[in-house]
Amino acid sequence: MPVERSWPSLGTTGVEPELEPSCTIVRVNPVGTEDFEKDMHCLAHTPYRTVMLAKAESAGQLKALEGYQVIALCETALGVINAPAIAAAPNVVGLMWGAEDLLASLGGTSSREDDGGYRTVALHARSSVLLAARANGKEAVDAVYTNIPDLDGLAVEAADAVASGFSSKACIHPSQAAVVRKAYAPSQDEVAAARALLDAAASAGSGVFQYQGKMIDGPILKHAQEIVRRAAVDA
Repeated sequence: MPVERSWPSLGTTGVEPELEPSCTIVRVNPVGTEDFEKDMHCLAHTPYRTVMLAKAESAGQLKALEGYQVIALCETALGVINAPAIAAAPNVVGLMWGAEDLLASLGGTSSREDDGGYRTVALHARSSVLLAARANGKEAVDAVYTNIPDLDGLAVEAADAVASGFSSKACIHPSQAAVVRKAYAPSQDEVAAARALLDAAASAGSGVFQYQGKMIDGPILKHAQEIVRRAAVDA
């Protein structure tokens, strides 16, 4: 989740930063705006060097953030279309997408259907940003879930983000954090099953083999490896 703060004294008076710099992402305004220039002036006097760039729309904009690691927020039509080039920028470490600003940039009125599911154009943007990020070896962050009281709906969407390959999902309220963490933390049964499959693969040697009546090949083993990896991160 992006963190926004007021910076005047940090880094200039010897006061230790309130937040650990390596774990903090600072959201900055769009490149080319007066607020962006103010953000960068203040940020230069702090130890924070990972930023989220709002309304990223081209790879060229990333040059204004040299020296910073950037999560580019693709939340306009142009940003989504240019997501592959943005993801390829050397200082970009991840992409995130945003639904409501995207629909506003299209002249729409809502990113979701009456049942709460995303409209087709929003799903297209979500997939486009995910593919652009992963194709360039960068992290992919799923959009916030704006219906704050609906934790059940958030749980469903977070589970889909995990299954689809998003490395994380942003939160807009502290009450959402536990739900998202739970979605990304594999259950004990899932971890045990994944480890058993990987052990079976080690015994089988290279190539495709059968396990519990199913064909197992490289992609299936990668799924199992990802479950074990997430379990280690959560530990």
